Amino acid sequence: MTRKQNAKLAAVIAETGWSQPKVAGAVVRVAAEAGAEELTAVTRSHIAMWMAGTRPSGRAPRILCETLSRRLQRPVTPAEIGLDAPHTSGDGACEWHVDTLTALVDLGSKNVDVDRRRLLAEAAYSVGGLALPQQQWWDAAPGNARSRIPTTGRRVGASEINAVREVTEFFSRRDQRQGGIDGRTALHQYIYDDVASYLGGTFASDETRNRFLATAAEAVYLAGWMSFDASQHEAARRYFTLAVKLAAEADDDPLAGHILRAMAHQATDLGHPKQAVDLASASVDRRRYTLASQRERALLGVVRARSLATNGQKQEARRALLRAEDDLAAAKSGDEEPTRVWFFSEASLAHETARTLWVLGDLSGAESEFWRSVRTRKADTFSRTHAVTLGYLGALKAQQGSVEAACDVWGQALDVMQGVQSGRARESVITMRRMLSPYRNRGISAAAEIDARARELLGRVA
Repeated sequence: MTRKQNAKLAAVIAETGWSQPKVAGAVVRVAAEAGAEELTAVTRSHIAMWMAGTRPSGRAPRILCETLSRRLQRPVTPAEIGLDAPHTSGDGACEWHVDTLTALVDLGSKNVDVDRRRLLAEAAYSVGGLALPQQQWWDAAPGNARSRIPTTGRRVGASEINAVREVTEFFSRRDQRQGGIDGRTALHQYIYDDVASYLGGTFASDETRNRFLATAAEAVYLAGWMSFDASQHEAARRYFTLAVKLAAEADDDPLAGHILRAMAHQATDLGHPKQAVDLASASVDRRRYTLASQRERALLGVVRARSLATNGQKQEARRALLRAEDDLAAAKSGDEEPTRVWFFSEASLAHETARTLWVLGDLSGAESEFWRSVRTRKADTFSRTHAVTLGYLGALKAQQGSVEAACDVWGQALDVMQGVQSGRARESVITMRRMLSPYRNRGISAAAEIDARARELLGRVA
């Protein structure tokens, strides 16, 4: 029987401008993120067969959709590429209506029923999970928390809240120094074993409940951020969503904004600009911005600026940058601030500003801001981000044709990366090698040295 060619898939692949081997390589990378080991051996031949009419099975349609979505920076559905799935993992919006404790337990449990475990594991990061609920959901969230029936005998008070806060602060500082790969499993298990037990307990007052929910939200948010840094993107999205739910139940608008900002950051990095703008705009909506400290306002604003720039909204992006600069300048020593913004400083603002200006085509401005970030950051405390900043700066210099200058900066980045376990740092090393590939046989000693060091580092952390 002759198969009918999949003209829809062929058309979308043509739109990407990628060759079949490049599509296959991108599919493998997304599959690795999602833990879809059965798809990490996809080759050009698989892509050719799918275009010829062979129907990919299992998770392949969803992985392929996410791969193409990132390249085209718009949602690509199974129907658009001729691969309507017999069933999907569900509408992402329904996640908002799952009980928070149930969602937390499902994320951590290895003993949930087979169907639920399959649904939790099978999806790659997808824009379907980024749709936010309507206002009535936010209004009802605190009441839903108050009406939750206790499931454990734990009584939760100040000591339990302080315990969760101490663990979160420890892993936050570890993440900034060593990256999200190292330690995230321990934090995930702590949340599943202890935070879930507290969440199912009883509280002395509504105030105590709200304080605990906010503290739990910050722990779960950090688990998501570490997963994001480890390139475990769907796991990160699920943790972020759960953290937003906890923040909403705590009736803590600035905290919800902080987490939505992280979701926007991730969506921007993964090539979903429209959804990133929606999330970033939600992060500064009403009380999420007005009740935030000046430092946190600056953080929300600069991430929104980059999302706007990536979405082609250049003037709005520039206005958002100026406002973020003003907000950080207004932050004063001694201000009452949440501990979650301890990391955000002039160096952080400069890093995000540089990335925004780069998107806007202002390469000179971007370089100046990257240097400001390098100059003002405490490298020993923020090793991961310092290494990533240097990686971007080297890539910018290489893009401008200054290969030897790029190699000098990349050499500094590789020095800092010793001991850093970060998916984002690893991606910057991959970028080094890709940008150096045209120079490998030109006798440029600096390029050969950096390429060799980068190859060695990738071999150690693979």
